[in-house]
Amino acid sequence: MDILDTYGLMLIILAGVVGFVMAWGIGANDVANAMGTSVGSKALTIKQAIIIAMIFEFAGAYLAGGEVTSTIRKGIIDAGPFEAIPELFVLGMISSLLAAGIWLAVASYFGWPVSTTHSIIGAIIGFSVVSAGTEAVHWGQVGGIVGSWIVTPLISGVLAYLIFMSAQKLIFDTDNPIKYAKRYVPFYMAFAGFVLSLVTIKKGLKHVFADLSASLSTAQEFMLAIAISIVVAIIGYILISRLKISDDQPKENQFSSVEKIFALLMIVTACCMAFAHGSNDVANAIGPLAAVVSVVESGGEIGSKAVLAWWILPLGAFGIVCGLALFGHRVMATIGQGITHLTPSRGFAAELAAASTVVIASGTGLPISTTQTLVGAVLGVGLARGVAALNMGVIRNIIISWVVTLPAGALLAVISFYILQAIVV
Repeated sequence: MDILDTYGLMLIILAGVVGFVMAWGIGANDVANAMGTSVGSKALTIKQAIIIAMIFEFAGAYLAGGEVTSTIRKGIIDAGPFEAIPELFVLGMISSLLAAGIWLAVASYFGWPVSTTHSIIGAIIGFSVVSAGTEAVHWGQVGGIVGSWIVTPLISGVLAYLIFMSAQKLIFDTDNPIKYAKRYVPFYMAFAGFVLSLVTIKKGLKHVFADLSASLSTAQEFMLAIAISIVVAIIGYILISRLKISDDQPKENQFSSVEKIFALLMIVTACCMAFAHGSNDVANAIGPLAAVVSVVESGGEIGSKAVLAWWILPLGAFGIVCGLALFGHRVMATIGQGITHLTPSRGFAAELAAASTVVIASGTGLPISTTQTLVGAVLGVGLARGVAALNMGVIRNIIISWVVTLPAGALLAVISFYILQAIVV
């Protein structure tokens, strides 16, 4: 306890610095995942994608990141063993942020799309085991995370395959693709509107309109999403009908026009996914940071929730934006171009499948990674064209990076924890 009294301010400042490093890593890696399909399919340039992501990620993180956050992400460890030694808990959380931030920077440099959630969880497990023993970790939760490495990409991959094949059959394989695109794309827009509004309601706006969110039942959330989807479909139908695209041309010349329609859809899905991601994943950086501030300011009391200091959310949001702008292009290239060749229609199928998987996971409590969700969706789209359309070397590196993320985060956290402990204790 003397350590918290003596070094309290220094520990908070240090936590703020490493929290920013972690947020920077989220921006460099996770946000780039969300925008990679848009860039790879040429729906957006890298500069446009970065600008859109900066606006909507910052808005999601700042407006909907929450006033109160769980101090221990995903309930992965038990705080009980640390109640008598809160200074070790504080040092451990700082070590975890530093370790996860370093791993994300390394992964981003090599263009590996890894899970920011799994990075911080691995780091928290590492410091917990060496400071409080194996009984401090909820190993059942860890098993669920390992299982999600298979389940999450599988769900999103199957959904992406089905969405892309439906577009192929209903639009691209017909004798007049433009005619059928005008007919069926509004239905895809309705589906996208439904899924993305559900993502935003469940993950984004619950903090901005907390009272409204608490008063809405699951049925009412679905009704609101359906209403939004109908409005989106009507707007889409009007906009598409006004497009000056003639279907009186050879079939092979119509494909580029159809892809332009899907490119417009991709911009909308990218904005919504960026907002939902910012609101949800900023907690990976600010949760441990809020825990440090809360424990230090309360004199050593460890609560399950921590009220955020005014400066924490802006710090996390700004860190995400910086990471994306400075380093995001590497992971974007892997997602958008490295796995398989993407067009706007394929990218739309992947993004919509990823968003649908997030909704399914929110409803079932399935522990998922947005990174693995999107990679699985891109794989599903690639498989729709045959295994030869996939770059197996890139896929192998991605899978290895997923498996390594938990132990890498844990090892780096152990090293950081021992160094910090040697300096402070």
